[in-house]
Amino acid sequence: MSDDRELRLAAKANRERLAVAHREVVIQEEVKNAVDVRQNMARLKELRLAKEAQEARTEISKANQRPAPKPKRFR
Repeated sequence: MSDDRELRLAAKANRERLAVAHREVVIQEEVKNAVDVRQNMARLKELRLAKEAQEARTEISKANQRPAPKPKRFR
């Protein structure tokens, strides 16, 4: 019976050791994912701001143009 208990204790210690190692791997993966998400958000924000700036330039350009002359009617 003591052999059975020793085996169980050894198995429990092994599981705990593996859990700690696995936990560190999971934490590292989560940190990497968080960094990737922040980088993607920054990239998307940059693209959105560039698009908004282009739209503003287009609106200003259109506002500065003279209206097209109306075609004259010939009789």
